[in-house]
Amino acid sequence: MIRSFRGKTPRIAASAFVDDTAVIIGDVEIGEESSVWPGAVIRADLGKITIGRQSIVEDNCVIHAGAPGGRDGNVFIGDRVVIGHGAVLNCRSIGKYVLIGMNATLLHEACIGDFCLIGAGALVGAGKIIPEYSLVFGTPGRITGRVSEEQLWWAKSAYEEYKPLIEECKKAQIEQAGE
Repeated sequence: MIRSFRGKTPRIAASAFVDDTAVIIGDVEIGEESSVWPGAVIRADLGKITIGRQSIVEDNCVIHAGAPGGRDGNVFIGDRVVIGHGAVLNCRSIGKYVLIGMNATLLHEACIGDFCLIGAGALVGAGKIIPEYSLVFGTPGRITGRVSEEQLWWAKSAYEEYKPLIEECKKAQIEQAGE
């Protein structure tokens, strides 16, 4: 479901894939060749959400714009970001080539640098700044070291791995809509 809110309508690149069961509301911009999978909710009612090129928002993720006290609550997600199943993001920004693990939570105004890996189930606290090439695990999330090239493989390769599936799902969704 794609829905306008407060006069703002989501802008989704023609090459992007959005599953019919995803919900996208308000001032959202989704870049070229990105994908949003079943059950994901992207709600930009208290700020703008921008998702870059070739990023993947997996099943049941929640991305919400907004900050405490009515401050600017915009969310920026860079190119080639993989947001794992069930992750919850209400953060400020995520750089490029980042993997957000399954069920991770990023709280208000957290900022994640380029080439980071946020582990499954990690909790990145409000206002935390995670420098580029950081490896973050735990609750609360702690930088445990520098991410390795091997650990960055999924962030760097996910789009190529997903591309055939994206094309197949886009085709199936079009065919089902025509029935």
